[in-house]
Amino acid sequence: MALLDLAPRSFEEYVASGGGRGLEIALGAGQEAVIEEVAKSGLRGRGGAGFPTAEKWRAIRSTGTGTRFAVCNGAEGEPATFKDRLLLRTNPYQVLEGLAIAAYAVGAERAYIGVKETFDQEIKALSRALEEMRQADALGGIPIQAVLGPDLYLFGEETGLEEVIEGRLPMPRMARPFMQGLFASPPNENPTLVNNVETLANVAHVLADGPDWLRSRGTDTSPGTMVFTVCGDVRREGVFELALGTPLRYLVEELAGGPPEGRSIKAIFPGASNTVLTLGELDVPMDFDSLRQFGSGLGAGGFALFDDSACMVKAAYLYSRFLYVESCGQCPACKFGTGEVTKSLAKIESGGESDLDLESILIHAKGSTDGQKCALPTGESLLMQSVVQVFADEFRTHIGGSCPLPRDLTFHKIVDWDQSAGRFVYDLTYASKQADWTYAT
Repeated sequence: MALLDLAPRSFEEYVASGGGRGLEIALGAGQEAVIEEVAKSGLRGRGGAGFPTAEKWRAIRSTGTGTRFAVCNGAEGEPATFKDRLLLRTNPYQVLEGLAIAAYAVGAERAYIGVKETFDQEIKALSRALEEMRQADALGGIPIQAVLGPDLYLFGEETGLEEVIEGRLPMPRMARPFMQGLFASPPNENPTLVNNVETLANVAHVLADGPDWLRSRGTDTSPGTMVFTVCGDVRREGVFELALGTPLRYLVEELAGGPPEGRSIKAIFPGASNTVLTLGELDVPMDFDSLRQFGSGLGAGGFALFDDSACMVKAAYLYSRFLYVESCGQCPACKFGTGEVTKSLAKIESGGESDLDLESILIHAKGSTDGQKCALPTGESLLMQSVVQVFADEFRTHIGGSCPLPRDLTFHKIVDWDQSAGRFVYDLTYASKQADWTYAT
């Protein structure tokens, strides 16, 4: 059984298909035994970093003093990604069951699930599932609350998520959740577990069916499946669950149908947080370690494709502008660095600037990570440096003249998926969003 196999219409239907067994087994096994089962499965976080899930749980359980909390991060906002939203729409019960298991394992007093207030379908599905599971006393006695937050990228950053739960804007803080968790005040650190939607969806199955359920697919170091998003210049956009280690080529050419007729693949952006991939890297296995060895990363499993009709200056500008606009501005090197990169790219895109400005882009992108509180500037640094270096000739051709590839490009901020059409719906208002998080009128 895979994560997307079932779409239960009610909790009763979920139970009839085997749902709820994971929590029942967990409550009878004891907290340490639950963590050990997750460790044996080799489950790694599906939110971007790929950190071993059991190690994170052990750290929360053993570090610090005060009340412990557990949080499910459902504030998906990475460009070219739609997997968590689809999981919440399809089967919110397995996510909530996984959260209840995680909360029990780390000794959490309460649990929260954060979703964006713009996620209408997900909120409806989650609210219904929460109410049904509460009435059935199927949450292990753990109070779980859904928290709605703003449509901001940093709401999906784990400390920004904590800030929203505490009633503030998602302004990331330096201390990680296991060091300073929810509602902490000295001398209590209140260690807080934060796991991604897809990670927790796996937990329910691991406890119900054992560690071998996860290890039956994937690789030794990246066991299990992952839900991948592919969008952009492909014949079929979509969300696909595949074994970790599956070649990127299979996702792009077989499932997405490859680029439009007469076109070839030029660049693949793994979200906004890793280095660009090119046609020669299509055979890289999609797992945490293989992509890292290629100098890029798996991230949240989202891939945006550009064919040979796309201008890489324009593509770089759209992604740099996203990271500039979404930066909170607490770390001057981040806001200033991404801002300068975005401004330079805008000038080059319009035919201005010089070769020296390409060097300036690289310098500002590299320096944007100085003193960072979160990983946003790391994405700017990695992606912008790689695009400018890989497509240096195209950037130089662009300088001082009109764009040789003037096609309009849409930024891959996904708001919905039309499964029957095989196309995503994008946020066309995003171009008017400003760096203070307001929209120009």
